[in-house]
Amino acid sequence: MKAMILNELCSLQRNKTPLEFAILPDPIVEENEILVRVLTSGVCHTELDEIEGRTPPPKLPVVLGHQVVGRVEKTGSKANIFKAGDRVGVAWIYSACGKCEFCLNGNENLCPDFKATGRDANGGYAEYMAAPEGFAYPIPEVFSDSEAAPLLCAGAIGYRSLRLAALKDGQKLGLTGFGASAHLVLKMVRHRYPNVTVYVFARSEKEREFSKELGASWAGDTSDKPPDKLDCIIDTTPVWKPIVNALNNLESGGRLIINAIRKEEIDKDYLLHLDYATHLWMEKEIKSVANVSRKDVSEFLSLAADMRIKPEVQEYELKEANRALIELQERKIRGAKVLKIG
Repeated sequence: MKAMILNELCSLQRNKTPLEFAILPDPIVEENEILVRVLTSGVCHTELDEIEGRTPPPKLPVVLGHQVVGRVEKTGSKANIFKAGDRVGVAWIYSACGKCEFCLNGNENLCPDFKATGRDANGGYAEYMAAPEGFAYPIPEVFSDSEAAPLLCAGAIGYRSLRLAALKDGQKLGLTGFGASAHLVLKMVRHRYPNVTVYVFARSEKEREFSKELGASWAGDTSDKPPDKLDCIIDTTPVWKPIVNALNNLESGGRLIINAIRKEEIDKDYLLHLDYATHLWMEKEIKSVANVSRKDVSEFLSLAADMRIKPEVQEYELKEANRALIELQERKIRGAKVLKIG
């Protein structure tokens, strides 16, 4: 099979082609697995974190990609949920132990043995991938292959972020950063909470204008002061400075949700500007989002289908994976980036 593989960790500032084209053996499916013929695979900022070593794969080379849509090509001897030809999705959660307290309570995302697609196991930047059948999801027919891919991570983790924010209709929500996940959160909020006012903070003028097209009431730079204090803020940026700014913009008792697998080290000294009285006092809360559970993915796919929430996508061929990654790093974003493979 054709694949784009990561052979070694590197800095994307110095290496603009971190992935190499390769011909690999087709995956062999175990008894509880399915073989997926990949049609599309979303491009996510977490892949930048993998390449640069902030969340490194345990072994190299590895096939990245954790927003995978494809058709079942073959099933293992004990796989009985899907049949050949079914369209399925595979998300960031590749597997979990199934036995610990977190797994038994439906929070596999917190499992000590959590395995990630495209990091701990080969993912979707290839023509085929194998996946545990219990961690694959039927894709609603309303979505095209390219539309479905971002829903599996950007959408699902945005859904989890919104749930953790405990947003109520009539409140004020801030979104810091406006890429794949945040634009889906905004679409979701417009459907579920018609009286919520949304404020968007983004460095790019194009992102700010895009957010207004989708219904944001106000948009400014990450360092700008909004006209009101906000009840909840969801941060999707890879850096620290917006965290301090967000805390300054929270209303008393407000909650900041940090939706990022890792934060870059480049501006961590900005945390020295954190002032208790200004940023944390008055019962402000900070909560991180850790991965996604199977429930997050399945519930969001159903919700998105019912609400006809469709992401804006930019499509690339498999061989253009490096270009898509570099454009993502350089914030050349409108919605979500998707590799078309099948």
